[in-house]
Amino acid sequence: MHSWGDKLVLRGLSFHGFQGAKPEERKLGQKFVVDIDAWMDLAAAGKTDHLSDTLSYTAIYDIAKEILEGSPHNLLKSVAQKIAITILTNHNEIFVVRVKVGKPHVAVRGPVE
Repeated sequence: MHSWGDKLVLRGLSFHGFQGAKPEERKLGQKFVVDIDAWMDLAAAGKTDHLSDTLSYTAIYDIAKEILEGSPHNLLKSVAQKIAITILTNHNEIFVVRVKVGKPHVAVRGPVE
């Protein structure tokens, strides 16, 4: 386990998007679920209890929403990377970010979790 300090954790963000390489994915769209961990120093926020000393979860949520519901990408890896880069670029107080993008209804033969 990494020790990068404090962490904002967003789990189970759900969006309907048109990501994917298959024509039906681009036409019908599907549900995507996103988990984001963003490491930053939250010591000041813990002491002051002021939103100005931290980052609102909404700022991170809005980035994920805009990308997932926006222009289609063929690969989820590309979507996750764009979310991560946008978070790091727009919010320099975050020094490490981890993004997980999942397709709950991925079309494979066999059980998937």
